[in-house]
Formats: sequence, C-alpha cells, structure tokens
Amino acid sequence: MRKHNFIAAAIVALLSAVAMVSCSDDDKDEWYYPAGLPNAIVTVKPVADKDSFYMQLDDSTRLLPLNIRKSPYGDKEVRAFINFSYAEQPGNTRDFKVYINWMDSILTKTMSPDLGSTENISKYGQDPVELLRNWTVSEDGYLTLNFMTKGGQGTVHYVNLVASNPSNPYEVTFYHKLEGYGYDSREAQGVVAFRLDKLPDTGGKTVDLTVRWKSYEGDKTTTFKYTTRKASKAGELRPGEYMKNVR
Repeated sequence: MRKHNFIAAAIVALLSAVAMVSCSDDDKDEWYYPAGLPNAIVTVKPVADKDSFYMQLDDSTRLLPLNIRKSPYGDKEVRAFINFSYAEQPGNTRDFKVYINWMDSILTKTMSPDLGSTENISKYGQDPVELLRNWTVSEDGYLTLNFMTKGGQGTVHYVNLVASNPSNPYEVTFYHKLEGYGYDSREAQGVVAFRLDKLPDTGGKTVDLTVRWKSYEGDKTTTFKYTTRKASKAGELRPGEYMKNVR
C-alpha cells in the first residue's frame, strides 16, 4: 500500500475543513473528513503467525481492514494516521470492519533513561515547545503528542520522553532539542508517539499521568488518564516515517 508523507503543519491546519452534521433521526453528531485528511490515530498491530494485522483505535476498539491483508510495516508495531471508512454500520461490537483509504506512520519511540536533571537537559535539550490538543492523547499504552515549535528548514528536532520524578513514577518530562540553523520565527509542527511500557504496571487501575515540558511561556504540565495496556505479541518498535526532521 502506498504511504503518503504529509507535512504535519498542513494536516493540522486543514482540520478546520472537517464538517459536522447532525442526524435528525437520533440526534447524534457525525463527522465527515475529506479524503486527504486523517480521521483517526491507531496502533498498527501485526498478528503473530497469521500474516495479518489489525488496528487499535482506542483502549477497547479494534478496526479490522478488509482491503489490506499485510501490514505496510511488516512485523513492527507503530502508531499511524489513517483515513478509513466503515464497511458496515457500527453495532454492539468493539471490532469494526473497515476500508483503509490511506495510512501514514508516525514517529514511534520508546522512553529514554533518566540521567538526572542536569544530564537530561544536556543530552535531551530544553528548547521550548507548545503541546496542541488535536491528536494529543494517551491510549493503548502510548502517549501521542502533537507539538508546535519554531525552526525553519534545515533544522532537526530531537524529542524524548523521560520518567524523571522518582517520587512519582507516573510523571514524565517531554524534552525537545533543536539542532541546525538556529532560531527561526517560523512555526513548525510534529507528532510523536511514545510507548509507555517502562512505567510501572497500574494493575488494571486508571491513574493520572502528568506530563511536564518547557513552553515559550515557561514550565507547563498537563494530566492524562492512563492504564497499562494488556500484553501484545507485536514486534519490536521502529521509528515511523511521518516527520523526516523529527528524531
């Protein structure tokens, strides 16, 4: 399947083109997305020994593709943007058959080791970023972050997630390091997904996951609800192909 490499800024900027209509029959809202825009972020999960795959939409919903048999990413598990349509109307099930119109992998990383406050900043950087609401979510054992920063063409953005508070194992810090041609006033956006399997098992409970980062206005925090996901037999993680200048 051909993958489309989109520029993150273009995707996010075009989200305003999404239209919402209300169904008079049941008063439910339905969203319609142009074919060029993603309408979901999923975890692409290969099925061991079955030469197939499925997509985890959230912690309890799976999408089963009808028009693609093999994962475009082989036996690797990655997060990805997709544009899909239902092959049948959703019923009383958590497994939906779908058609995939296109799929594009997101940079998918494991968490980085805590080296101590000073060394973390030295190695991982502390250049400011802003976290955006669209596509920022904690689900399926991942923290997916849509971030905005400044840096023009020729810059490289290194991003890492570290559990940096020994007294609170569910507090993590998002680090950003800018390398290249230096500061530029032009805004750029990127999306990265971090696998949270290095955090302690929540034992089926839902806990608060606190994320810290340095913004242009100073230090900020936000909180997500987090539950350790059930074991998966998927392959090892590898970097996605969504943003070529994010590492």
